[in-house]
Amino acid sequence: MARERDALITGIGLVSCLGEGIDGHRRALHQFAPAVDATSFAPFPVHPLVPVEFDRQIPKRGDQRQMEPWQRIGTYAAGLALESAGIKGDSVLLSRTEMIVAAGGGERDPAVDEALLSALPSATDPDTFLNERLMTDLRPTLFLAQLSNLLAGNISIVHGVVGSSRTFMGEEAAGADALRIACARIAAGQGDLFLVGGASNVQRPEVLLHYQMGRILWKRAYAPVWARQAEGGGIVPGSLGCFLVIESRAYADARGATALAAIAAIGTDRCRRRPGEAAANAARQLDAMRGLVDSSAAAVVSAAAGAAPITAEERAFLDGVGVPVRAAATALGHSIEPSFPAAVALAAIAVADGRLFPPLEPAEAPMDAPLRQALVTGWGHWRGEALALVTGA
Repeated sequence: MARERDALITGIGLVSCLGEGIDGHRRALHQFAPAVDATSFAPFPVHPLVPVEFDRQIPKRGDQRQMEPWQRIGTYAAGLALESAGIKGDSVLLSRTEMIVAAGGGERDPAVDEALLSALPSATDPDTFLNERLMTDLRPTLFLAQLSNLLAGNISIVHGVVGSSRTFMGEEAAGADALRIACARIAAGQGDLFLVGGASNVQRPEVLLHYQMGRILWKRAYAPVWARQAEGGGIVPGSLGCFLVIESRAYADARGATALAAIAAIGTDRCRRRPGEAAANAARQLDAMRGLVDSSAAAVVSAAAGAAPITAEERAFLDGVGVPVRAAATALGHSIEPSFPAAVALAAIAVADGRLFPPLEPAEAPMDAPLRQALVTGWGHWRGEALALVTGA
């Protein structure tokens, strides 16, 4: 039953290795071919961002220059979302739009890192040498651009979004909680219009080094998410920006907005990841929304990272749900902070179309029945379990 405090998705801004926007991703998913760069960071494959004309959403070159790539990606995706929702350039609506952004840390300067690491072993006084070089080699603008909350700042500057702003850090869980809190605030009457999402640029040596130190990257020829589990699992990272415009039904109706889908329920949790604990969290989340789920018209869009052993545990749990499953990271790569919002975006596109996109690998079953609901799972590679129910608006 429709209620005025329902959380509706009225805009989607998505840019990834598959393309940009709703139509671009719809076409790519229904004619799927992996977009993978296997050479630039060998032996680690990555899903590279498509070439983007940033001028289309960030018209001032000066604004672009002071942003790092991940911020340009996010600001561009935010512009796409605002455009999709019909609020871009509307100063009245933008003044009421509140932001919740999921962000990682800033990007490093590889040239400076390499120079320091090369010279440090031969320095007479390594501590003094390091301090002096950091003060002279790092530009102040580079340091400032590493602040995680500057993505929200740049969105505000470029697009005029001037409501309240919050930035969450915490890898996959940050993106899931950003969505959960937006929906909770709408339900509680604490806000009506939200821009929620994040961005990730994985085409950076230090990012791959960071995750490979945990031995979780896939370093063989590209394989889909579920197929990797037979070979020990691993993440294939993907550069991506995703923002969603979420608003109350009453607010959307009042301004004549067309909703793509609704987030009927959402839950997040975390555990120590002892065997079975993540599945127990997911089972509790599913039980809480069981009365809303119609299994005959539902599918799962999973934001599984691909890392072992947690992805195998997630797949075993999903097999018990008994509906068709699609792994978003097979198509988009795993993007850490925006991975859950991106999976919600794919689910919303499919629900709006009334049909699930075809299987992305042999381990996924086809779905011929009309799609009216999608369960979106997001188990982080290390911590965090999330579940959302996306339904027709």
